[in-house]
Amino acid sequence: MSYLPISGRDIEALVKAVRLGEEVKPSQQAKRDVFKEYGIAGTEKDRILTAIYYDIWRRVGIIDRIASELIGVKDVAIIDPWLRAGVRVAIEFLVFERFIRDSRYRDLREILIRYLKSRVSKLLSSETHPYVGMYFWNIVDAIAQYRWRPRNMYEDWEYRYMVSKTIIEKIVDLIGFDEARKLLKEFNKVYPICIRVNILKSSVDEVLNKLSSEGVEASIGSYVDTVIKFKGPYNFDKSQLFKEGKIVIQDEAAALASIILDPKPGEVVVDMCAAPGGKTEHIGELMRNQGTIYAFDIDEKRIKRMKELLNRTGITIVKIYREDARKAPNILGEEIADKVLLDAPCTSSGTLMKNQELRWRITEDEIKEASILQYELLKTALKLVKPGGRLLYTTCSIFKEENEDIVGRIVKEFKDKVKLVPLNKPFDQGFIEGTMRAWPHRHKTLGFFYALIEKVKKI
Repeated sequence: MSYLPISGRDIEALVKAVRLGEEVKPSQQAKRDVFKEYGIAGTEKDRILTAIYYDIWRRVGIIDRIASELIGVKDVAIIDPWLRAGVRVAIEFLVFERFIRDSRYRDLREILIRYLKSRVSKLLSSETHPYVGMYFWNIVDAIAQYRWRPRNMYEDWEYRYMVSKTIIEKIVDLIGFDEARKLLKEFNKVYPICIRVNILKSSVDEVLNKLSSEGVEASIGSYVDTVIKFKGPYNFDKSQLFKEGKIVIQDEAAALASIILDPKPGEVVVDMCAAPGGKTEHIGELMRNQGTIYAFDIDEKRIKRMKELLNRTGITIVKIYREDARKAPNILGEEIADKVLLDAPCTSSGTLMKNQELRWRITEDEIKEASILQYELLKTALKLVKPGGRLLYTTCSIFKEENEDIVGRIVKEFKDKVKLVPLNKPFDQGFIEGTMRAWPHRHKTLGFFYALIEKVKKI
């Protein structure tokens, strides 16, 4: 008899993580929280369950279409969220996981079905209503008998790359068929953990030596010399480096943003969409904890995480406002900042390898809504910065509508009052000369856009 490497309790944890992943962003934070609660974090099972968790979010659009068909609803969004999570996990295991579908492992399949019916049904009953658990028990059999086949080219591509038709079409329009395939393949790679060294508390050598003593093989980033990369899993909750604020979790492309902004000690900086605070903290480091940072955000949970991060890392010059950043000029006054960072809310389409659920959530309407807000925020940023000061506009989106289209509109509208400061390294030029893009398939980072704007005179 073959051995199933996970238990019924592990599957219960997976369902709970998927349920929480709908509410907590990024979704990997939900996974970390639940895996910590269940004692999975840092164990041998962590890698297996993490891979399955990410697989669920990578193909959640296909999974939800199957669920809709089996349950008989047009959209699974209308069913109980706990039932939705349980069905998603069951479909992933019984329809898509190869080690379960393989006929050689029939016994494993039977064990898994038993776990789903007993453990998960009980969880759903306790969290909602006994009828929900009973319904799930019955639908497991239907899921076990289901066989999925793509019905057209787009379903084939969606399955192959685990990305929605909307995203596939937009990427092809943006960079062409051949390069689109390279980018789509890149979205399905497992990226290393990225941390940035807090230069006020530690050094790259100290962190590398400490990681080595923990058995972690790490390397310095290719573009930011304070970024360190290594394969996971890694238990940050037990890490002294993390607890002491010597390291910050941050991707290399994101870490470059504060360096491009180049804040100086004693300056006044506004971080317009600051939480959860990775860039805010980095700005504080580069300012040597001297000066003032005004940080705006509207998300209470993310602000809480920012406060914890700033406290842990020892950055004391940040004044936090739980306000819409578009109100910042009324709160702070106009032309008060030497530097402004606008890391604008966006579709996060450049982060699909880490935020799996976004593969199916991004729509044309969402892109349009994001671009409207981005334009309003960028106009606000111009009011905040002093003449001669600079603002950096960034997103982690790959779509022109959220990047070059926004910046181009602003530069055209304020053509005699602002200018682009050319960015030509370390990444590639954007679709407007002087802007810059990090591409996952070219640079092995998250997708990122940068535009550095100098305010020439009063607006």
